[in-house]
Amino acid sequence: MKRRIAPLRDFLNRESTSGLLILLASALGLITANSPLSDNYFSTLDFKLSLGADWYLIELSILKVINYLLMSVFFFVVGLEIKRELTSGHLASFKKALLPFIAALGGMAVPALIYLAIAGSVAPGGWGVPVATDIALAVGLLAMLGPSVAASLRSFLLALAVIDDIGAILIIAFVYSTGIKFSWLAAAAICVGVIAALKKVGVESMLVYSIFAFTLWFSFYKTGVHPTLAGVILGLMTPNIVRKRTKVEDIEDGSVSVIEWLEHKFHPVSTFFVVPVFAFANTGVVITAESIKDASQSVIAWGIFFGLVIGKPLGVLIASIAAKRSKLAEFPEGATNSSILATGSAAGIGFTVAIFIANLAFDDAQTQDIAVLAVIAASVLSALISLTLFKLLARK
Repeated sequence: MKRRIAPLRDFLNRESTSGLLILLASALGLITANSPLSDNYFSTLDFKLSLGADWYLIELSILKVINYLLMSVFFFVVGLEIKRELTSGHLASFKKALLPFIAALGGMAVPALIYLAIAGSVAPGGWGVPVATDIALAVGLLAMLGPSVAASLRSFLLALAVIDDIGAILIIAFVYSTGIKFSWLAAAAICVGVIAALKKVGVESMLVYSIFAFTLWFSFYKTGVHPTLAGVILGLMTPNIVRKRTKVEDIEDGSVSVIEWLEHKFHPVSTFFVVPVFAFANTGVVITAESIKDASQSVIAWGIFFGLVIGKPLGVLIASIAAKRSKLAEFPEGATNSSILATGSAAGIGFTVAIFIANLAFDDAQTQDIAVLAVIAASVLSALISLTLFKLLARK
């Protein structure tokens, strides 16, 4: 007997659950880092693991195993969702994709400009941090608000966040990849070609694809390009065609695509394990009177904070109004300037991807901690502003 699934509904439900788990894991990380277990917490994350030797050596700390290897699963799911949205979802047609695309561009450009205006003279490389949106927390917030948020706005935010993820992925690839070794880049290109050829001839073995998936990840690791990009590429290469042999079916059309099947397998792993572990490992910042003072006096922190809290909603709103007035696109059904602003504030919840980029953008641990504190504070305030705006709009 086949198990029946609803891919989009299941995705949104899991993202909502993931949002709660992220908050719990982040709180646990902060508590642990500021408890008597602090030394054990940091020493465990710094513990180095080695596998192989010479040219095939992999040497990673526990923290990098989480950020490089486990997060590849997260980005694989992101890649799958991007591919599904582009082929059969909210971004499948030019008309549907145009408004969230323009809004996402505004929601990335304005935070980056605000950051550069505040901190560009000190640390210009951090402009990518306030660009990111956390799908799980943003979508989870709107889901928690229930009927007070129009369904069209939830779809708009999901599409905007997916496009935002594409932007973040491109930023990671082209801005925060260093010392590229072109011989290994060629090896990665060959891996992509082999995977494409296997797909072309109809190979379905998960074992075969897993071998080349790891080879692609390893090639990126050796190249200097961030290895999590392997997950994104594999997700985008997945064909959106009906999977023939499966024990699940879509309740809407009776069939399940390869993308939907893989999301059904990997999304729970990403939601219930990878992202909470990442949050626990990366939000462990030691908070003291001195660290709070340092953060409050840091232009980097204020650049990130204002980029997310003010830049995101302002960028989304300005770009959306410009698209509407130029008659390039229309607002989602039932949406107003105020509700678009509230949705933009939800997009200001950067968290997972913003913290991920912060760890790439800054080299020293102290600046990374300041950036993480700014991301956490900005994400919390953005969520509260969005929640308040939607509650006020519901009373009208």
